[in-house]
Amino acid sequence: MIDKNLLAAALAGAALSVGAQERAIVKQVQVSASPESVWQAWTTRDGIRSFFAPDARIEARVDGPFEVYFNPYARAGLKGADEMRFLALQDRKMLSFTWNSPPHLGEVRGQRTYVTVRLKPVGAQATDVSLYHGGWGDGGQWDQSYQYFDKAWDHVLGNLQKRFAEKPVDWTEFLARVKAWQDEQDKAAGAK
Repeated sequence: MIDKNLLAAALAGAALSVGAQERAIVKQVQVSASPESVWQAWTTRDGIRSFFAPDARIEARVDGPFEVYFNPYARAGLKGADEMRFLALQDRKMLSFTWNSPPHLGEVRGQRTYVTVRLKPVGAQATDVSLYHGGWGDGGQWDQSYQYFDKAWDHVLGNLQKRFAEKPVDWTEFLARVKAWQDEQDKAAGAK
């Protein structure tokens, strides 16, 4: 016969350990390119500009900058992934970097999450790309940031696939819209 108290304690312990698990965003895509080409896309300024964002500051070394600028016209600290750093690199296999929330989520923007990207060759000219984004808090703007990046990483990885299947992203129209928006923001801020 099963002791009901023992069973209740075991179930409570199982529920506690499930609740204590790390919340993470996990994505995977296959890219029609060699691991070397995909590595270059993630670890160079030109590579980042080919699929991720219109500008970047990248130095692929531990503690080197991994700064990705979605709005290069904004003031420092509001361009995008400002002041992010590489945490670890394993040539053509893995890179890890710090990450922050978008500027509109100011309560959590100053805190850092982390992203790990792993590359695995599939045949001669394909690569499985796995992305793990962890280090999340709970509630409020943490939840908003998590939801934002759950969608954003799909877009980024889709652009990575397109970059190799078709062509690099042309940021010309996007930058024109961002510049017009930033000019309006700067003008409104100057009027205050």
